[in-house]
Amino acid sequence: MSSVVKVGLIGYGMAGQVFHAPIITSVPSLELTKIRATNHEHRKLALERYPDVELVNESNEIIQDEAIDLIVIATPNDLHYSLAEAALLAGKHVVVDKPFTITAAEADKLIALAEKQNKLLSVHHNRRWDSNARTLRKIIAGNFVGRIVELEIHFDRYRPYLRPGAWREEDTPGSGILYDLGAHLLDEAQCLFGLPDFITADERIQRTGGQTIDNFTAVLDYEGLKVTLKAGMLVRELGPTYVLHGEQGSFVKYGTDVQEAALKAGQHPKNTPYWGVEPESNWGLLNTEYEGQHITGKIESEPGDYREYFVNVYQAITEGAALAVTAEQARNTIRLIELARQSSAEKRTLPFSL
Repeated sequence: MSSVVKVGLIGYGMAGQVFHAPIITSVPSLELTKIRATNHEHRKLALERYPDVELVNESNEIIQDEAIDLIVIATPNDLHYSLAEAALLAGKHVVVDKPFTITAAEADKLIALAEKQNKLLSVHHNRRWDSNARTLRKIIAGNFVGRIVELEIHFDRYRPYLRPGAWREEDTPGSGILYDLGAHLLDEAQCLFGLPDFITADERIQRTGGQTIDNFTAVLDYEGLKVTLKAGMLVRELGPTYVLHGEQGSFVKYGTDVQEAALKAGQHPKNTPYWGVEPESNWGLLNTEYEGQHITGKIESEPGDYREYFVNVYQAITEGAALAVTAEQARNTIRLIELARQSSAEKRTLPFSL
């Protein structure tokens, strides 16, 4: 294979438009060659933004294209498994948008198939490259608050309306906020602390007329550490994104990563100066003790950069680099979602089990 990796993108809805196509086309040596889009408005937008990319109507036109090396799947969640399976059987490397699959059993089958086919399989947990996530890792790695005892992470929005025809709001497998935003939060907790000993969760439908889960809380219990993850669609007054407490101090941060808003506005990483750099108004507050001195003040946020996910995928394909986001990690996130749903339904705490 040449040093240029040819990419086919299956799906050009919000995920394809915002989080995949502009990032793929900003990474040197990744060449977006085909997009499968069926919606008329989506096709029109793709033609305007990527006039040199071929538009196709059928997924197989990408899966069976011998020239394509990597297939990125950005479709509704219930299609992830079947499309990833078909792509792997066709001898392609595969990136699946999060959530990986609907069930851990499906994830296990894809992992085994990728190993058999000797092909790369990764899941697009791009939020690891958020400014917020990088800054929190800096605080923890630097031991700025001492031994950590509690972390609360929020991913809240205010969307009181329902969007007619939006698959994420229909009562279908893999829909709802736990599979959507919850997958990001559970992945972040796993990256920071590994897998929990126990999980307790509550999921609800709060919006009038809602058909699928739009609010959840998950409490992950580690030895000596409590991690609370929350997301909701009826949060008009946003609170902190992170609240971290340790024996020596606390770190509190408001605001969300600036990349999503920039991408939705049509900005492109290649021609946007200071990509992913947060304004000072978003910087977090550290209140702690260092060498006997009480210290409070803002901590400059680390810049976010979603390109690094696809840079890593490229390096894994061409150079054999280790994947930053493995299919096994993403599989365990799906298992956490399964246990969270069971915990909520049975109204009890469950031990983590593979």
